[in-house]
Amino acid sequence: MEAKERMTETIRYILRFMVGEHPAGDADRFVGYTSDESLFSDYKVVIVPSGFFNSGVYGTAQTMPSLPLMNIDGAPFLFGTPEVERVGDTIVVRADLVASAYFLLSRYEEILRRDVRDEHGRFPGRESLPQRAGFIDRPVVDEYGKLIRRWLNISESVPFIREINLTHDVDVPFSGRSWRSVARKTLSGRNPAVAIREKYLPLERDPYYTFPWMFEQNKKLQGIVGAGRCRSFLFFRAGGKVRQDRPYYNLRGKDIQSLYSLCKQYDVTVGLHSSYQAGQEPSLILPEKKNLEDAFGIEIRHNRHHFLSAREPEDMEYLEKAGITDDYTIGYAGVAGFRLGTSRPVRYINPVTGRLSALMLHPLTVMDGTLSEAKYMNLASGQAEEYCKKLIRNVRNANGELTLLWHNTSAVEGYGYLRDLYRTIINYLLS
Repeated sequence: MEAKERMTETIRYILRFMVGEHPAGDADRFVGYTSDESLFSDYKVVIVPSGFFNSGVYGTAQTMPSLPLMNIDGAPFLFGTPEVERVGDTIVVRADLVASAYFLLSRYEEILRRDVRDEHGRFPGRESLPQRAGFIDRPVVDEYGKLIRRWLNISESVPFIREINLTHDVDVPFSGRSWRSVARKTLSGRNPAVAIREKYLPLERDPYYTFPWMFEQNKKLQGIVGAGRCRSFLFFRAGGKVRQDRPYYNLRGKDIQSLYSLCKQYDVTVGLHSSYQAGQEPSLILPEKKNLEDAFGIEIRHNRHHFLSAREPEDMEYLEKAGITDDYTIGYAGVAGFRLGTSRPVRYINPVTGRLSALMLHPLTVMDGTLSEAKYMNLASGQAEEYCKKLIRNVRNANGELTLLWHNTSAVEGYGYLRDLYRTIINYLLS
């Protein structure tokens, strides 16, 4: 497919994505994206292109929006002007909502600012346009869709959260069940006899083994909203040899196999937690996926990167090649919110080529450590609770999908406020 055809297909998808499930057919039958005035009468709504996609413009510095942004009916947009006029029976919109949505959905900013990365090679949330422009807590692409539906006289459905993904990453599954942990504790001054005794405690008494507690919380919510709308996920690492991939754990070992059995008991979906090293070398994703499949005897279709280290936007191509259909990585480690500008699952768009992929991205709404860690948002308990509730309300108002990430180590009793906050969020979703 030629580059122009690829981009045309992607633009049509974005229009359909924003308009949603139009009862009368495809969105592009009713919404045009053109500056040709002779075609305006063919549509109910026309969005006039700003030139963002023009040859010689796309991919250059002139496509970076200027701050402060303008807004249209309260929604900040990135390109064009806020004028809306009626030409005959057609509403003509000069705000380029298509290019604005594309910029956010494709992580386009990150290919223009390759030199801006944190110590883990990730594009930092504090540098992102949504954070700098002050709308990281709003799914503005979903807001564009509401505007377009209003212009089309499509009535809005009652606000509700379409799906809830309760996800957990297996980074440090156990506190003291290996000789390596015994050595570490001994070197840090712990009595060797105590460290050895902790190694042989029943699995359920390991302080980090909070998975049963989290799954019980999830089960309460599933019982109210239904297992079809609320799913639990556990992402296991299956490779990685660099320091950030420690501690290494044996997928075929007794303890991990017990955890996998617990997943089956609670109907938890198992996914791949692509290693930190695989974030640096994406070709490792496929062998890691095969490793996990061999260890558990199941097909793996879901992924989240360790450290949320999906470093370059086009690296997501490796997930698709590995047979991953759904990814749950895309959120900022440093700030919770709507990294892609949407609360709804969206197909991956390669911003280098404009290619529309079959890989589905499920935006990460909130990660536990993002709220509490001093180097990130550093929120107190009450602040974190209010911020989470605000994001949840915005997801509900957009009829979107909520994805939470809580680690087992955050659910340890006495580990700050995160255990209690998880329970509070579950109860809030129950209300």
